[in-house]
Amino acid sequence: QVQFVESGGGLVQPGGSLRLSCLASGFTFSSYAMSWYRQAPGKERELVATITIGGSRNYADSVKGRFTISRDNAKNTMYLQMNSLKIEDTAVYYCRRRNYNDNWGQGTQVTVSS
Repeated sequence: QVQFVESGGGLVQPGGSLRLSCLASGFTFSSYAMSWYRQAPGKERELVATITIGGSRNYADSVKGRFTISRDNAKNTMYLQMNSLKIEDTAVYYCRRRNYNDNWGQGTQVTVSS
């Protein structure tokens, strides 16, 4: 069955960096576009970044220039490098196949606070 395990979150000061990982299983990872999403307290879940099968990347305007999405098909893993973090980046971060209604993983908490 399709599963996602997110990791790498934590507490960081504004301006700091974190690298999130998403380990996927239950499908042929290299054959699907993948996305990162996030949900802040009291807000709806939103799309953060997408990487296609060919490696093309798209970002939400709010993270463009600060976040970088990447994938390692040999490891069935996707990453999100987050730099210049802001307080408003605080959220639980999730990964999923783009345009598929997969079950969500447990997510990884990112807290940006001074």
